[in-house]
Amino acid sequence: MPLDDQTPGQKPGEARQFKVVGTRPLRPDGIDKVTGRARFGADMSAPGMLIGRVLRSPHAHARIRSIDASKAEALEGVKAVVTRADFGAGDDDVADILDNCMAGEKALYDGHAVAAVAATSAAIARKALKLIDVDYETLPHVVDVDAAMKPDAPVLHEGLSDETVPDGVSQNVVHRVEFGHGDVEAGFAKADKVLERSFKTAATHQGYIEPHACLATMGTDGIADLWVCTQGHYMVRNTCAAILGIDQGKLRVTASEIGGGFGGKTTVFLEPVALALSRKANRPVKMTMTREEVLRATGPTSSTSIDVKIGMNKDGKITAASADLRYQGGAYQGSPADMGSMTAFAPYDLENVKTVGWDVVTNRPKAAAYRAPGAPMAAFAVESVVDELAKGFGLDPLDVRLKNAAREGTKSSYGPTFPAIGLEATLQAAKDHPHWKAPLGPNQGRGVACGFWFNFGGDTCVSLNITPDGTVTLSEGNPDIGGSRASMSMMAAEELGIPYDQVRTVIADTGALGQNEVTDGSRVTFAVGLATIKAARNAKKVLCERAAMVWGIDPEAVEWADGCARPAGDNAGKFPPMSLKEIAAIASNTGGPVAGHFEVNAEGAGVSFATHMVDTEVDPETGAVKVVRYTVFQDAGKAVHPAYVEGQFQGGAVQGIGWALNEEYIYGEDGRLQNPGFLDYRIPVASDLPMIDTVILEIPNPGHPYGVRGVGETSIVPPLAAIANSVSEAAGVRMTDLPMSPPKVLAAIQNG
Repeated sequence: MPLDDQTPGQKPGEARQFKVVGTRPLRPDGIDKVTGRARFGADMSAPGMLIGRVLRSPHAHARIRSIDASKAEALEGVKAVVTRADFGAGDDDVADILDNCMAGEKALYDGHAVAAVAATSAAIARKALKLIDVDYETLPHVVDVDAAMKPDAPVLHEGLSDETVPDGVSQNVVHRVEFGHGDVEAGFAKADKVLERSFKTAATHQGYIEPHACLATMGTDGIADLWVCTQGHYMVRNTCAAILGIDQGKLRVTASEIGGGFGGKTTVFLEPVALALSRKANRPVKMTMTREEVLRATGPTSSTSIDVKIGMNKDGKITAASADLRYQGGAYQGSPADMGSMTAFAPYDLENVKTVGWDVVTNRPKAAAYRAPGAPMAAFAVESVVDELAKGFGLDPLDVRLKNAAREGTKSSYGPTFPAIGLEATLQAAKDHPHWKAPLGPNQGRGVACGFWFNFGGDTCVSLNITPDGTVTLSEGNPDIGGSRASMSMMAAEELGIPYDQVRTVIADTGALGQNEVTDGSRVTFAVGLATIKAARNAKKVLCERAAMVWGIDPEAVEWADGCARPAGDNAGKFPPMSLKEIAAIASNTGGPVAGHFEVNAEGAGVSFATHMVDTEVDPETGAVKVVRYTVFQDAGKAVHPAYVEGQFQGGAVQGIGWALNEEYIYGEDGRLQNPGFLDYRIPVASDLPMIDTVILEIPNPGHPYGVRGVGETSIVPPLAAIANSVSEAAGVRMTDLPMSPPKVLAAIQNG
C-alpha cells in the first residue's frame, strides 16, 4: 500500500481502519425526495417559457419526400417550428446523434422525430403537430437481427459496413469484432463432451420512471443554458454544441435530480431540439417526453441472437469455448457487440477461447446503454451452456465454476491479465451460504450464474472548499444516480478526519469544473472517489502548512491525524493540535481560503465479478414463473456505504428478473411497436419479487486508495442466466429464449 494511503500508526501491509467509510449514514437527498422538494427534469420553469412537442414518424422505414409546416407556423400561439433543415450539417462525430434527434432523408424507425414545434401551451403545440404535412415514401423494413444480416434484407444505410465485415452478409452488418486465444478446435477435440446451443434475448428498456425532459434557453448572442435530467451534463454540453455549431463554453448545462437512468440517459434526444426551438423563438423552451415517446424513441438495449459452443471433460474442466454474438443495435451503428464479446467468457480461465461479435442495424430506435451493456445477454448464453454441461456430467454447478474460475494472474478471454479479483470468493461464499443447501419444493428449481463487468475511469475533476466555519463543500461533475453524493462526502470526511455531516457534496454545472465523463461504466465511486481523496489530501497539505505558519515550524514537521494538524514528533515542538475548524477560522490571516482540487483521467478501475443464486417455481399448468428466493454475492472492493451497495445489488437483480421473465419490445408486421406503455411493457412490481438477499465481498482494488470497485453494473449480468438455469430445472426443459413468459414456458413443457 502506498505510504499516503496509510493512516497514522498503521503498519506496512496492515489493512486500513476506517471510521466513516463502511458505515451507513442517512442519504443526503432523502428528505428532499420524500417531501417533493427535489427538482427533477420537468420541474424547472422560466418566464415566457414555451412548450415544445415532437412530431414522430408512424413508419418503420420511410423516405421523407417533403415537410410542409406552413399551417402549423400560422397557428396562433406557435412561436417556432424546426425540421432537419434548421440544424445544418453538424459535426461528423455527432452525425448519427443529430439524425436520431431529427430525421434527415429517411425516418428509420417507428417514433423517429421528423419535426418539432414550440408554442405557448401544450394544447396548441399538439394541435400544431397535426397541421404539419409530411410526405412519406414507405420502404421495406427489418427489425430482427438475424433477418437483418441476410444478403437480401432491406438496407438502412448504404456503404456503412467497415473493413471488418466479410462478404456474404447484408450492409446492415456494420462491424465485426473478435477476441480470444489458443486453438478452439484443438480444445474441442480434447473434450469428453461438446455442447452447442443457440439463444435469443428480446430488447428491453431501462424502465426509468422519470421521462426525458429539459428546459433550454438560447439567445441571439449564441449564449445558451440547459437544465436537463441526464447521466452526464458535460456530454450534453459537448454534443449539443457540436450539433448546433456553437462553442462549448457558450453553453452551460445544469443537471437536475434524476429519476432513474441505468444507462438510458447517457445520450441526447430532446436537448438539441429544444435549443434549436429556443434559438428560433428567442424564448425558453421546455420539452418533456410522454411514456409512449420514451419507449418508441429512446434507447432500449439490443435484442440478440447468440450461438455458444463449449467443450468440457467429465471432471468439469472446460477445454475450449466459442461464441458468435449478434447484436441488434437499432437504426445506427454502435451496439454493445464488442463489450458483449469481451465479457462472455471473462469469468473463466480458458486455454482455448474465441468470441465473435456482430454490430447490426435494424429499423428500431438506437440502442442505448443498459447497465453493463452487452454483458447480460452474453452471460445468459454462456452460463446456460456451462450449467447444462455440469448437470449432464452429474457435477455440482458451483464446483464446475470454481474449477474453471478466473483468478489473479489469469489471462482473460479478451486479452489483459487479471490482477487481484474476487470471483472465487463470490463462488465460495455462494457454496457456503445456507441458500445453497436449502431444500426445494415441488416444481421448484435452483439456478446459479456468474457475471463480470470491466468498470471505467475517465476524465474527472473535483473541487473541495473549506468554509470559514470549518464545514466542507465538495463540488463534483457527475449526476448522482447511485448514491455518489453520500459516498463522496464519506470519503472526504474519512480523509479529513471530520464527521460526515460536516461535508456537503453538490453537483456543479458545466461552467464550474473541468471536463467530467458521463456517470456510467460504474466509474463514479471509483474515479470521483479517487479524485475526492486526492483533493482532500491537497487540502490537508495546505492545512498543515497553515498550522506550521502559526507555530513557526517547518511544514514537513506537521502531520494530519484525526481531523487535526499535529507536530509530527517531539522534535517538532509541544504544540496543541489545531483542528480543521480552528485553522479555517484564521485562514484569512494565514494566506486566504483553503481548498483542494484534483483533476485526473482515472485509470486502475478494478474489474468486478458476481455470483447469483435463485430459486423459482414453475406452474406446470400455466407456465407462470414465481421467483421464490434470490441471493447476490458480489465483490465491492470496499463498500463505502454498504446500504447503497446492497441497493445496487438488489436493483440489478430486480431488473434482471424483469428481463428474464416479462420484459420485451413487441413489434407488429408493420414494424411498429405494439406495447409502448407500462401496462403492456411489464416491469416487475413489488408483488412480483421476493426479498433480495445480499452478501458483500471486499477484495480491495489495488488501483484505488481505499480499494473501491464499481458495483452498479455487474449486478445485472448474472440474473438472466441464473433465472434461466433455475426455470429450466423446475420445468424440466432447457429454456433458451428470453423473456420466459408463461406461454413460452408452457409451450416448452408441452413440447419437451
